[in-house]
Amino acid sequence: MEKLKGTGVAMVTPFNSDNSINFSQLERLTDHLVAGGVEYLVVLGTTGESVTLSRSEKKEVLNCVLGANAGKIPVVLGVGGNNTHEVCTELTSLNTDGLTAILSVSPYYNKPTQNGIYAHYKAVSEASSLPIVLYNVPGRTGSNMLAETTLRLANDFQNIVGVKEASGSIEQCTAILKDRPTGFLVISGDDALSLPIIASGGDGVISVVANALPKQYSDLIRACMNDDYATARKLQYAIFDFINMLFAEGNPAGVKCALNKLGVCNEHVRLPLVGVSDGLRKKIETAVTSF
Repeated sequence: MEKLKGTGVAMVTPFNSDNSINFSQLERLTDHLVAGGVEYLVVLGTTGESVTLSRSEKKEVLNCVLGANAGKIPVVLGVGGNNTHEVCTELTSLNTDGLTAILSVSPYYNKPTQNGIYAHYKAVSEASSLPIVLYNVPGRTGSNMLAETTLRLANDFQNIVGVKEASGSIEQCTAILKDRPTGFLVISGDDALSLPIIASGGDGVISVVANALPKQYSDLIRACMNDDYATARKLQYAIFDFINMLFAEGNPAGVKCALNKLGVCNEHVRLPLVGVSDGLRKKIETAVTSF
């Protein structure tokens, strides 16, 4: 899983004003990210507004990205949900051509116990023919997958190869890093915390901000991975306020605003999400053109 070290990008899904998918802009975004030097792409994650896409739309989005990428860099597919049976059914019927791994979010809304989370991922592991990266994001799911549960899964299932940790807790990330089995990846799910997580031994990030600034952000992560923290800190301080702007009124509205200013894709989002306010838009547009 060396392929999944460094900067992965949680890709947005561009929409037209009528909420249809803009596939030409999705191709442009893919080219933008590959040219920017990121290590891999993550399709149909939270940032891709996957929960608002139909099954047929998800297939079309994946095929579009795979076609535009043409095997240049690895592609990870988001497959998760709070209906374990449905997730497993999707995995067993999945065409895995062109895919490197699955990113699977911890069940949301149901608020399962730690044993419930473990049992869910056990079923997912048994259904998947691809390596699995766990995704812990308690701010969205309503439940935190504790370090003990992550480590239990990492040790019990060979095809569970890493975790995207977006708990916001350096302490939790450190607990996983301290006791993880050899080769198990710990990937930051928080752009602002990637530097300290990598400094503690982490393996990179699955980023939102890199949609807009792939070169700048992947340069930051590579500096971290090369233990060049003097350079990394300088790059982190330069981009830090911009990161906070992108999340001030929700994701992916902020980063889509930046991408629109850059001419990569529209800023339309699907309900229940809405675009950023005029005041924040002006700040993001000014900031993104300064890099």
